[in-house]
Amino acid sequence: MAEFTLPAHSKFTAGHSYKASEGASDVRVFQIYRWSPDDDENPRLDSFEVDLDDCGPMVLDALIKIKSEQDSTLTFRRSCREGICGSCSMNIDGTNTLACLKSIKDVEGDVKIFPLPHMPVVKDLVPDLSNAYRQLAAIEPWLKADEDAPEGEERRQSPEQREQLDGLWECVLCFSCSTACPSYWWNSEEYLGPAVLLQAYRWVADSRDDKTDERLDALDDSFALYRCHTIMNCAKTCPKGLNPGKAIASIKSEIASR
Repeated sequence: MAEFTLPAHSKFTAGHSYKASEGASDVRVFQIYRWSPDDDENPRLDSFEVDLDDCGPMVLDALIKIKSEQDSTLTFRRSCREGICGSCSMNIDGTNTLACLKSIKDVEGDVKIFPLPHMPVVKDLVPDLSNAYRQLAAIEPWLKADEDAPEGEERRQSPEQREQLDGLWECVLCFSCSTACPSYWWNSEEYLGPAVLLQAYRWVADSRDDKTDERLDALDDSFALYRCHTIMNCAKTCPKGLNPGKAIASIKSEIASR
């Protein structure tokens, strides 16, 4: 029988337990992944009891309450609290999503919170997104035009041309989709992943951009683009309701029709 050795720090253990304040009547348990690079210990799963009568409705509200009142060392990213910045992406109840958009009431039983999967962990719920942002920069996500806009005027689009960007511009780069994609897990150094490819198509589809052929040439790669096998985890997990798989298919169609 084959034997496999897991990398160091692959297994997490039971951690500390924190009780809610006395008199709390509506208590939920939050089990949160904890790991710090400052020690050589395995990750642990800490349990926090939270009084929902004294807490906002979203998972992010509970995390802020826990950090403020129970354990100030808990580490996570957050900013806008409105699903716009994409900072608080994490795995909640087995699904990648934004903590600020995930209602506590939507989770049955204990609320289990982990960092985005298959990414190096900086600390606790903070993943290292360096590779993802390097890939984003590689697709040059900005308008590239041959001529400057008329002085004092905008680059105009018809309503129909503008409509082609719907379902693309709304992406907040939380990378929930990429970290839910098995193809990205297996080929993350070369496959751009659904989040970055969605961004790439946003510029391919923009009528104001003059470098469509140049962009498609750069994307026409067996690994960068064609590692997508249409598993569609990306569309299922996107907290903004977008469909990166459709954008990837549109890139492939644009390349095939040239």
